[in-house]
Amino acid sequence: MNHRSFLYYDSFTTPLGPMTVLTNDEGVCRIDFGHYEDRIASYQSWKKKHFLKGELVYDPDHKYVKLTKDEIEEYFNGTRIDFTVPLNCYGTEFQRKVWRTLLHNVPYGETRSYKDIAAAMHTPKAIRAVGGAVNQNPFSIIVPCHRVIGSNGKLVGYAGGLEKKQQLLEFEKNHVVLPNSQ
Repeated sequence: MNHRSFLYYDSFTTPLGPMTVLTNDEGVCRIDFGHYEDRIASYQSWKKKHFLKGELVYDPDHKYVKLTKDEIEEYFNGTRIDFTVPLNCYGTEFQRKVWRTLLHNVPYGETRSYKDIAAAMHTPKAIRAVGGAVNQNPFSIIVPCHRVIGSNGKLVGYAGGLEKKQQLLEFEKNHVVLPNSQ
């Protein structure tokens, strides 16, 4: 990636409150709960951590900004369970492996424990490391960390807050999407 390229963003409204999407020309870099204005400091810190020099540019019509907003809207309308927007992941190799595992091993409407994720990655003793990587997931809703629960079945940690996590799980439980509706 050209480390001087632009990062495009927009904030939009969802049934669970505002969300902000941050992309570049290669795909979605982040999707977070909250307005952009409330996240500027965290985005600047994130850019610095990943040596990204690009300017943050408001562009609600950028192809990946628009596609992400459309797919999140379809998710909340109950017509989408899988996302097609390309992800441009910034994180360690282990974090990216955890996020890929979440994408491929935690189906819509189901939950898995951190222990289950570690086992699916063939690293059964890495439960805490998996928890740390899940905690750093930059792709709210798209990479379904809201579907990860404690081994005892209890809700634990979610960047959007446990109330949002509970609402997302209840939403998915109550919305069965037909395979041909996407």
